[in-house]
Amino acid sequence: MRVGLVIYGSLNTVSGGYLYDRMLVAYLRRAGDTVEIITLPWRNYARHLSDNFSVDCLRRLRDARVEVLLQDELNHPSLFLINRRVRARYPIWSIVHHLRSSEAHLAWANFFYRVIECAYLAGVDGLIVNSETTRQTISDLLGQPGLAPSIVAYPGGNRFNSQISTAQIVARTHATLPLKILFIGNLIPRKNLHVLLAALARLPDAEWELTIVGNLRADEHYARAIQQQIQTQRLANVRLRGALPDRELASVLAQSNVLAVPSDYEGFGIVYLEAMSFGVPPIATTSGAARELITDGVNGLLVPPNDAAALAARLLALCTDRERLAQMSLAARARFLVHPTWDESMAKIRTRLIELTQ
Repeated sequence: MRVGLVIYGSLNTVSGGYLYDRMLVAYLRRAGDTVEIITLPWRNYARHLSDNFSVDCLRRLRDARVEVLLQDELNHPSLFLINRRVRARYPIWSIVHHLRSSEAHLAWANFFYRVIECAYLAGVDGLIVNSETTRQTISDLLGQPGLAPSIVAYPGGNRFNSQISTAQIVARTHATLPLKILFIGNLIPRKNLHVLLAALARLPDAEWELTIVGNLRADEHYARAIQQQIQTQRLANVRLRGALPDRELASVLAQSNVLAVPSDYEGFGIVYLEAMSFGVPPIATTSGAARELITDGVNGLLVPPNDAAALAARLLALCTDRERLAQMSLAARARFLVHPTWDESMAKIRTRLIELTQ
């Protein structure tokens, strides 16, 4: 099977969406398929719109020697019109991690994004989505009659192949003082690291320590604001580690008690599942798909978005009740163990693609 994949920039870009794309490409290639990566340059949203009128972009898509073309939905501004000119050549399926219009923007900007995304999503032959929440969000945007055929293929959480035992999880929970909190994610406003820091500023310093792992250059203005917040609120127990290779990240996860990433919105949140693989309960928000993975109070916690007081209260409870934290940690590991692996989810996608090419 010959497959094309359209992305912005490099497939090695660090984010959950690009990890999903890399896992799919690797699986298809291991299965003997040919995968051609068609890269478009990273630019701002307005300049991406101009790709629809680019002769070079049209040629690259039209002349691709593929049987099916996959497109990361992140590329929608570059493709919402041009797809109409190439769609007759092969099926076009979009990989949707989350919609841009699901993020927090000014009202006028979100209206504009919805119009463009709606036009793009209505112009593809099918959808590969990472959660039921994402599929429902698309359905709400388009209206059910306009929804293309779709499959839900959840991300896996077994990238690190964690073999942590029940005894190790329980021992870690009771042995580590203060509470070791971990944040993993690019430093961008949507991840709400500033809300987490505001919550921690409400807690006694002796009760916690925070390690921040993530790209400091994804939004340099926001990263500077975070560093200023740490200094202003005198959060001496915060360590900024930057991006880490997988081996070091796995080590940090294995030593942590709780993951806190209180994002505005997540289409799934691979990092929550990866934390669960180490028996680390995640704290997420009620906005987005985290509720498909996290049962509040059982294997993690769900808090309202942008509510530092609520987040502080939940963190303080974990600081003082280690028995509850141990139970939650074991439940997090158990939830991970019943979740599909990367290979299982990617096989589901490949089966559907084969059907399209026969």
